[in-house]
Amino acid sequence: MVRNVVVLDYGSGNLRSAERALARAGAEVTVTADFEAALEADGLVVPGVGAFAACMSGLRGVRGDQIVGRRLAGGRPVLGICVGMQVMFARGVEHGVETEGCGEWPGTVERLDAPVLPHMGWNTVKSPAGSALFDGVEAERFYFVHSYGVRHWELSTGDGFREPLVTWAEHGVPFVAAVENGALSAVQFHPEKSGDAGAALLKNWLGTL
Repeated sequence: MVRNVVVLDYGSGNLRSAERALARAGAEVTVTADFEAALEADGLVVPGVGAFAACMSGLRGVRGDQIVGRRLAGGRPVLGICVGMQVMFARGVEHGVETEGCGEWPGTVERLDAPVLPHMGWNTVKSPAGSALFDGVEAERFYFVHSYGVRHWELSTGDGFREPLVTWAEHGVPFVAAVENGALSAVQFHPEKSGDAGAALLKNWLGTL
């Protein structure tokens, strides 16, 4: 079945490359900031490039934080990409300025402690057993472009709830490369720039809708 996916247009992100990659993976894709369309789609993709604060400002400008919250409250899938992943966390700190994120996960997006920044290029990841996103591409490399990331995973569900699946990568220090947590999935790298591996990952995500 073809799934309808909205790529949220809030003034940030590689919208057209994400649109093309999702279409190639088999989705019917709409790029829009329309509130109702974003709420009702089978899947919502939140891209993002640049600064955390600017992305949050743009996201709030189209009520994107509300869209994400309402979709997740109803168990409707959301995929964050790059800064679109970072804004799902509680806060971002850039140049000494702290910005509140969407708060879907606790944790802080901070500068990586690495000799060379940005982290730009291909890197392997360490995905956990049972990952739906990385099924069949566990050993592949993905394309990253970032200087900030989440270095400490702070959420533990406990009480018998299923723990989120957290994928890690390393550039100077370990950082969170992807998260699968119920209806909310996110990746720090760019699947739309990651060749066949990225295409397979997007197809895997579409298969969960």
